Amino acid sequence: MLSPTILPRSTGSCLRAVASRSISVRPSSSSWGGDAGPRRSLATASSSFFPDEPKAPTINTAIPGPKSKQASEAIAQFQDPRTHVFVTDYAKSKGNYIADVDGNVMLDVFAQIASIPIGYNNPRLLELAKSDEFAIAAMNRPALGSFPSKEWAETINSGLLSVAPSGTPHLFTQMCGSCANEGALKAAFMAYRARQRGEEQAFSAEEMSSCMKNEAPGAPQLTAMSFTTAFHGRLFGSLSLTRSKAIHKLDIPAFDWPAVPFPLLKYPLSEYASENAETEARALAQVEATIVEQKKIGSDVAALIVEPIQAEGGDNHASPGFFNALRTLTKEHGVYMIVDEVQTGVGATGSFWAHEKWNLDTPPDFVTFSKKMQAAGFYHRAELRASLPYRNYNTWMGDPIRALQAREMISYINEHDLVAHTESIGNALYASLLSRAKSNHSQHIQNLRGEHAGTFIAWDLETAAKRDKLVVEMRQRGINMGACGDRAVRLRPMLVFGQPQMEVLLGTLDEVLKEI
Repeated sequence: MLSPTILPRSTGSCLRAVASRSISVRPSSSSWGGDAGPRRSLATASSSFFPDEPKAPTINTAIPGPKSKQASEAIAQFQDPRTHVFVTDYAKSKGNYIADVDGNVMLDVFAQIASIPIGYNNPRLLELAKSDEFAIAAMNRPALGSFPSKEWAETINSGLLSVAPSGTPHLFTQMCGSCANEGALKAAFMAYRARQRGEEQAFSAEEMSSCMKNEAPGAPQLTAMSFTTAFHGRLFGSLSLTRSKAIHKLDIPAFDWPAVPFPLLKYPLSEYASENAETEARALAQVEATIVEQKKIGSDVAALIVEPIQAEGGDNHASPGFFNALRTLTKEHGVYMIVDEVQTGVGATGSFWAHEKWNLDTPPDFVTFSKKMQAAGFYHRAELRASLPYRNYNTWMGDPIRALQAREMISYINEHDLVAHTESIGNALYASLLSRAKSNHSQHIQNLRGEHAGTFIAWDLETAAKRDKLVVEMRQRGINMGACGDRAVRLRPMLVFGQPQMEVLLGTLDEVLKEI
């Protein structure tokens, strides 16, 4: 392994038994997906993306260092800086490595909270930024819903729509992940009411007047269902769906929407197959019971939203069988299914969309995205488009320069086969962590999860305090990583993360785990 250069510093499948109306889950195995071999050597693939990126971290000061603290103090004059980790020098960041203003250079396996796909200052994106196409889009930002550019259709068709999930060929562009989820919710509510009205699609005078007073029937008593430990954003509507941390929700009024316990599986999966199947079956039964109960009280569940992997909530997984049964339930009860791929989408799990690995018979109704796509929005079925113009609308409705960026990144991902690469390096990374979990680091690598999920890997430490210490110590030694849930560490490297970076990560991890 290449050690960081550290200079002195001042401070250290699920089946439904229709006849009996019971819900059962096939026992999970330790492996839910196939193991695709690498298309080329991991070392060759990763080194070719950024041949001049650093080979190892360089640490000059404690992190954050004095210049970083000073820069945060300047920001504090107009904005709360208490969430700052360090202040970044993006001009000096390259590939998998992020630089701060003190000259520290770190291997970044958190990647702006899982939102950088193809590395810092990727030459392909820098060339795009110099183009007339990009400059014109940046200097003339349109209200896309009313005044789209002549290039807009081609930009979308060659980019975002080229990777549209199966069964959802229509697209509504938005500004962020929370916006995407709220836009999908609005579309689901409108489609649900349109279905209830049937052929009588005209709005009544009572509906028109009552909605202006936030009253039924114009503002119907519909609900959206989510899961406990879920994260779907922090805007007003999406926050009512979010259930990961209290600090996100305190003092904010919320919709009275139900959340059903997400099946928290036990690891290793192979040892708890039967118990995990029962856990998933109970969760499915609660989903159905809640849908039925909400209908009885006149507050129908119009939409159910779910993450393929609950990231912020602790990297909580469920089996493909669970999600297949969930889709069956939503179809049977007329509930629209929204799959939140904000963090899981764009290749991180070894497939472009994480839900592709479920092999659903019927695709979800909506798929939301943001983060690694840089652009944001939701894909949907054609019939779920709003009945009238301006019902689902805002000024920007996305951003042309982000759509151009997404187009270029999608092209780069395809050209370099980065999804297959991420699956391969993820398998190697998981295997390396598993060997450590089974040997000398078993107390510090608990409940390892993410097998056959690309580099979307996490594990628990004994306590939250030890988890936090690990994250801090890794950063001091040149590895920027993140936490999630109560006591979990999550890895969110970029799609250009490869063998050399894995060796740096694991070597540093071994050193730190010996000390904590």
